[in-house]
Amino acid sequence: MAPEQVLDRRRSGPQARTMPQKTPLMAVTGSTLVLSPRRPDATTAHAPARVPGPYRRLFALPGTRGFTVGNLIARLPMGMFGISAVLMIAGQRGSYALAGAVTATGLAATALVAPWTARLVDRYGQARIALPATAVAVLGSLSLVLCVRTQAPAWTLFASYAATATTPNIGGMSRARWTHLLPPASHHTAMSFEQAADELCYLLGPVAAAFLCTALFPEAGTLVAAVLLLTGMTVFTAHRATEPPPAGARPATGTGPSLPRRLLPLLGLFLATGVVFGSMEVTSIAHLGAQGLGAATGPVLALQAAGSCAAGLLYGTRRPRSLRTCLLALAAAMALPWIAAGAGSLALLGCALLLAGAATAPAMVTAMALVQRATPRERLNEGMTLAVTAILGGIAVGSATAGLAVDHLGTTTAYLLPAAAALLALLAAVAGRFDPAAE
Repeated sequence: MAPEQVLDRRRSGPQARTMPQKTPLMAVTGSTLVLSPRRPDATTAHAPARVPGPYRRLFALPGTRGFTVGNLIARLPMGMFGISAVLMIAGQRGSYALAGAVTATGLAATALVAPWTARLVDRYGQARIALPATAVAVLGSLSLVLCVRTQAPAWTLFASYAATATTPNIGGMSRARWTHLLPPASHHTAMSFEQAADELCYLLGPVAAAFLCTALFPEAGTLVAAVLLLTGMTVFTAHRATEPPPAGARPATGTGPSLPRRLLPLLGLFLATGVVFGSMEVTSIAHLGAQGLGAATGPVLALQAAGSCAAGLLYGTRRPRSLRTCLLALAAAMALPWIAAGAGSLALLGCALLLAGAATAPAMVTAMALVQRATPRERLNEGMTLAVTAILGGIAVGSATAGLAVDHLGTTTAYLLPAAAALLALLAAVAGRFDPAAE
């Protein structure tokens, strides 16, 4: 008797009227066993579906993981080039003054060239401009290594390091991709991730550079950074599907979209926050050295970057706050290192820098979001690069000012400079009349 007939006889027997009709776990069809779906009961029918976290939703989009890997690889050298150049030049030429002058020249060249590079990226596309610009920068780094190694004249060091100013703003290009791919509601999470990535790379970069230059040979840091930059940029630009479309050349009459005046007070704000970063680093180095704790400089400064990285990731999962609120918290947190330095406790200073770093990320994420809103999409990378350039300029001003304050006022009093700069950033936000509702 066929299996179907056996099942039919069971269903038509006396028990068919008394047995409850349940969905079978399997059915027999010919010679094949077919599993039947279980009918949901009361305990599973209303079970809520698990909602993925905000960062998991970001990287669920096709291509985002690939360009993020390239982004991180190319971003790590940003924290390596400066210290690698200083250690290489000082180690081979025996002059920290020359090393500092060369890196300062490179920073000034970057402030001039970076916005033009970003403008070309916006006009003609990331892959078309970023990769050749990176190749020029890598050649500049290799030329610097060669000139240092062969004892070439000092002017060749300045020229070689100035050529590295063509390095594209990888952070700005990555933020532009997120803006292109995501709806506005998800921009906050993406910008928070980018801020955390900045802090992570600037935390690990100097450590890696110092290790390579001291454990291997003085040129190792620059060479490895150049290889990482070119490799990461190649991987990043290879993911063309996530690249925002180029805006094309604007008409000669100047009728194309321009950067709004609203961006100017934001650039002043970023300049002030750069002063916060530069003055805090120099003051902390000088203070720990004066206390005979120079060996603790690296770990203590790492606490500040770690606090910012962790706070950035956490802030991306929370509702964004207004810029004024974030800057008020930043100004209050920047007063903590001054209090800790006056107490003379290394542990207290480490905790204060950790909290100061944690207050940095929300302010930077919120300010970058305002740059994003204020800048036309056709010039987004340029607008973000101008913000980064303002930060670099502020770092240079803060470093120089903190050095003077340390020499004339002492290290404890110099800790008031980052707090004053954060307060200045808050005043710039108030003067800019940003709409709190729009923030």
